[in-house]
Amino acid sequence: MRADIDKLIAQLHFKGMAQSLERILAQADAEPLPATEVVYRLLQEEWRHRQERSLAYRLDQAKLPWQWSLETFPFDRQPGVNAAQIKGLAGLDFIQRAENLVFIGQPGTGKSGLAIGLLRQALVNGYRARFYKAQDLFDELYASLADRTTARLINRLSRYDALLIDELGYLTLKPEQVNAFFKLMDLRYGRRPSIITTNLDYPHWYELFERKPLLDALLDRLQHHCITIRIDGPSLRVPDNDPDSPSPKCPRKTSNNKK
Repeated sequence: MRADIDKLIAQLHFKGMAQSLERILAQADAEPLPATEVVYRLLQEEWRHRQERSLAYRLDQAKLPWQWSLETFPFDRQPGVNAAQIKGLAGLDFIQRAENLVFIGQPGTGKSGLAIGLLRQALVNGYRARFYKAQDLFDELYASLADRTTARLINRLSRYDALLIDELGYLTLKPEQVNAFFKLMDLRYGRRPSIITTNLDYPHWYELFERKPLLDALLDRLQHHCITIRIDGPSLRVPDNDPDSPSPKCPRKTSNNKK
């Protein structure tokens, strides 16, 4: 009978059960456990295993460049950050409301750290999300023009529950890249939120995109449902005045919430 059980578990690909079967059967003999309790514990182990695999897959697909989280973010090093506001955003209601987040601040102030922490929080809670460096996203959009897969790429990116575009700054953009980016943002508008980090306040975006009518339309959609967090604090890449103080593992930020 035991050999038949092992065979069935293998055929059904119940890896969580396979890993815990020996232990739970031993518990059943020792305690002893009723049959319903044994079945329940085995199902729990299978569910746990599948949840862990699903999270590992989502984390892998998200392409996070660093394993930062909100728990490791050094709020004490960036007094301008409203920690309560960030913890409120960690509740992820902004995803349900399809509300964009835009972090604006100078390099090193912690924009990426907070944004990645929130994206990771979304992944842990079962959402599908994707990280992109802004330049990499524009390059991928441009490359898709060559094999005529732009529509397919944009449709795929539009379906992520959250899309993080990091370091939107002074880039050299071609008109085709700008058009594809606006199309992507238009498809996500009112459906799924985007998270953007940038060192450019909104008026300077005109210098980046150089397409006033299109940018007017983009900003109208982006800011319609949006929380803007402006960061005005010290660079976290600079060690403390204490020469023995270690550099922070993750940037930290100052915020000022505007709708």
